[in-house]
Amino acid sequence: MKLKTKTLLTLVVVMIGLFGSNFALAALDDSTLTLGGVAAKIIESFDNVAKFITASFYLLGTGFIGSAIFKFRAHKDNPTQIPVGTPIALTFIGAAFLYTPSLFGTAGMTMFGTTADAAGVSGTSTFGQPSE
Repeated sequence: MKLKTKTLLTLVVVMIGLFGSNFALAALDDSTLTLGGVAAKIIESFDNVAKFITASFYLLGTGFIGSAIFKFRAHKDNPTQIPVGTPIALTFIGAAFLYTPSLFGTAGMTMFGTTADAAGVSGTSTFGQPSE
């Protein structure tokens, strides 16, 4: 049974890889068939990857905070079943996820300074700040 599951999982991963590469190659036009064109296409996709990571962190943070609220309620209803450390840990994890996207810009400025803009991300914004 384990061998069948592992084989099926391997087959699914290979099929996804083949279809994904075909869709990526289908998106190329004649100007991107050179090595420089492919590299430019890859660098273009970094913006979307960074936006996806930022959105994922905000969603994960909101989800962890929401689950912490429900765990606090469960602890109030039955303190012996849910220890108080569980909702507190979920709250801190959620706060870390919510705070992490704002650290990306600060860490980039710290490591690379204000003049580094190669493969930079634009268009993302945190709450209360206009997008670039």
